[in-house]
Amino acid sequence: MNAHTGPMPVPYYVATGHECALFDAARDNGLPLLLKGPTGCGKTRFIEHMAARSCRRLYTVACHDDLSAADLIGRYLLRGGETEWVDGPLTRAVREGAICYLDEVVEARKDVAVVLHPLTDNRRTLMIDRTGEELKAPPGFMLVASYNPGYQNVLKRMKPSTRQRFLAITFGFPDPETEIKVVAQESGLEPGRVAPLVRLGGHIRNLSGMDLEEGVSTRLLIYAATLIAGGMGVDKALEAAVIEPLTDDEDVQMALRDLVTTIYG
Repeated sequence: MNAHTGPMPVPYYVATGHECALFDAARDNGLPLLLKGPTGCGKTRFIEHMAARSCRRLYTVACHDDLSAADLIGRYLLRGGETEWVDGPLTRAVREGAICYLDEVVEARKDVAVVLHPLTDNRRTLMIDRTGEELKAPPGFMLVASYNPGYQNVLKRMKPSTRQRFLAITFGFPDPETEIKVVAQESGLEPGRVAPLVRLGGHIRNLSGMDLEEGVSTRLLIYAATLIAGGMGVDKALEAAVIEPLTDDEDVQMALRDLVTTIYG
């Protein structure tokens, strides 16, 4: 769990639609927001940007298979021979009127949804059974969750009863012009050298019939550009930041290397 406090520098983010206005409307009206989209397309950066812009403290929780409701709410811990209640990140966010961002929320255990439901309707309350508290979320509190629809399966799918408690917006990869700006800004590589990298990313995302679960993310393109900006050769940078992370299949890797040769000559 990470927590950021304001005031702080506003992380770089280029809007690609009405997502900033939607976030503002959700925040001002106390409504929860659900972000959908592929890995590495900018969902987390968007939340960091909007939290800083709003001067709101941000609690970010990376959800996983073992994450339980107690991990979010808190638990009693033994400290110095005495038992002490320690708030979890969700409880802290509610008490402080902060933003709580649950990244890849569908990965969490099912009991998490039970905790979220009273917070995502008109009650806006958090029940803490262990302490007997019922916290009413202040106006500043905002719950944001994200997930990647491409990773959903029968066992890990957000229930309609939970989805319909959130405003929702789908994120995608930015258009080439915007992605060049983002990759250049984040990596320090000049835009003219970023352009073929972004073109390569677009070709990979449009590949069909290959054993790729997902196209290359903007995050990986930034990694590649960062290596190139630091002096690494293009071939080595793309091997480490694009080809190897995308697949273990040697045939697919060879096809990606051919694509790199086509783009870079």
